[in-house]
Amino acid sequence: MYWYLQNKRTMPWRQIKNPYNIWLSEVILQQTRVEQGLPYYLTFTEAFPTVFDLAKAPEETVLKLWQGLGYYSRARNLHFTAKHIAEDCNGVFPKQYKGLLKLKGVGDYTASAIASICYNEATPVVDGNVYRVLSRYFGITTPINSSQGIKEFKKLATAVMNTEDSGEYNQAIMEFGAIQCKPGTPDCSVCPLNDSCVALATKQIGALPVKLKKLKVTKQYFNYLFFVIKGNKTIIQQRTGKGIWQKMYEFPLIQATEPIPKKEINSLQMFKSLVGTQKHTFEKWNEEFILHKLSHQHLYTNFYIIEMHEAPAITQEQKIVSLDELLQYPVPVLINNFIEDFNRL
Repeated sequence: MYWYLQNKRTMPWRQIKNPYNIWLSEVILQQTRVEQGLPYYLTFTEAFPTVFDLAKAPEETVLKLWQGLGYYSRARNLHFTAKHIAEDCNGVFPKQYKGLLKLKGVGDYTASAIASICYNEATPVVDGNVYRVLSRYFGITTPINSSQGIKEFKKLATAVMNTEDSGEYNQAIMEFGAIQCKPGTPDCSVCPLNDSCVALATKQIGALPVKLKKLKVTKQYFNYLFFVIKGNKTIIQQRTGKGIWQKMYEFPLIQATEPIPKKEINSLQMFKSLVGTQKHTFEKWNEEFILHKLSHQHLYTNFYIIEMHEAPAITQEQKIVSLDELLQYPVPVLINNFIEDFNRL
C-alpha cells in the first residue's frame, strides 16, 4: 500500500467513488491499456455525464464513440446495462458484489472492482496484472486461463488481500502489476518485494505466469466493394448476426476462406447484381492484403473501388449515403482506416 501511495498514476476515476464512473472505466479498460482507454473514458464521461445520459443515447452513437476500442459487445452490453440501471433501478447501482454480478456484461473482475472501490466490500480483483504479481511472488505454475487456475488465484487473492481498505488494496496490486511487476523483464532491482519473490529467487520471472495456448487462429478473406456513385455517394450496410462487429457498418462484402483473384471478383453474382449493366470502372485499392488481426481470426482484406454515374440496385439491407455522411456511422477500425486514407486523396 505504501508503494501505491508513492507511485500510483493520476487517473480521473480515482478521484471519485461513483459506481457509474468506476463501472465505465473498468469496462473500457478490459483488454485495453490505460494509455489507449483514458481518452475513451474522457469522451464518454463528457458525452454521458450520468448513467441516465448513456441510457438515453442511441446505440449507434455509443458504438461510434467506442469505435477503435474493439470488442464491440462490451459497448452493446454497456448500453444495455445503462438502460437497465436508469429505467429499472432509478439510476442506482447494486451495492454488493452478488447484485453487480447479475448485470449484463459485468463479470467477476468488474463486479469486484465496483464493490470494493465504491462500497469497500472485501472482494478481490483478479485481472492480468494481479495474476502476474501473485504467480511470480508465490511461484505458482498453474495456468492462469485454466478452470483450476481461475479458482486457485481467486482463493489466493482473497486470502492475501487487505480487508480493511479493499478498494485501495485492489487498485494498489493492479497498479503494481501494471508499472512495476510488468510483463517481460521488469526491473526487479527496485522492487520492494524482491527479497521474498519466489520467481526472482528461482529465475522464473520470464516464465510466469503460465498461460495455456490459445485456440487456433483462422484466416478469412474480406473483399470490400467501395462504390463511388456520381463522385460523392457510396453504399453501406449494417452487420447482423452474432459475429464480429455486430450492428457496425461496412461496405458490401464478399467474404471467403481463400483468396479471390481480382479478375474473378466482378464475375461473382453479388457484384453483378449491384452493378448490373451500368458502365463502371473497377480498380483494386491496395496492392497487398491489409491484415487486420482479431483475437480468434486474421482478416486478409482487399478494397475495390467501383465508380458509377448512376445508383446501383441495392438490397433492403443496404443504403446509399454521401461520402460526407459516412464518417457519422460506427464502423470497424479496418473500415475507418480505409476511409481516412481514401479521403486524403
